[in-house]
Amino acid sequence: MVCQVCGKKTATVHLTEIINDQMTELHLCEVCAKEKGIAGLGQPFGLQDLLAGLVDLGTPVPAGNKKTVLQCSNCKMTYEDFRKNGRLGCSQCYDTFKESLEPLLKKIHGASQHLGKSPLREGKEFKAKKELQDLYLKLQKAIQTEEFEEAAKIRDRIKKLEKENN
Repeated sequence: MVCQVCGKKTATVHLTEIINDQMTELHLCEVCAKEKGIAGLGQPFGLQDLLAGLVDLGTPVPAGNKKTVLQCSNCKMTYEDFRKNGRLGCSQCYDTFKESLEPLLKKIHGASQHLGKSPLREGKEFKAKKELQDLYLKLQKAIQTEEFEEAAKIRDRIKKLEKENN
């Protein structure tokens, strides 16, 4: 696609503007985009930039005491280093920074534990296990909120599932 301003160079900047349900697209080369004052060109934006930005959005400094510097014993990376670049240094960092990473993972993925697809050959067993886990959590919540009728229904469902799986 050719730049809509100069008509010579290849358009690498594509802008879409929607005003009152009317969509307008503008395709520009980098030179014309810079002349128009469109900022942020030439600066690649990667996943680590996104993570670094999310980490700064209200994530508390770990360990309560601001003088304490949380550091991975394996790679010597600090939590502050992670906040700056959005990347962990090694697999041990996950354990070291677990307390601060969990809210971040929940913010990004909606959960701190992987809940993706399961293999077809193990799908039924996995689904049954997952359903049981969910039911046990619901049972605990129902008991805590003193919803005993609901708790009894959940208990009966758990017994039925356990009987089917054994």
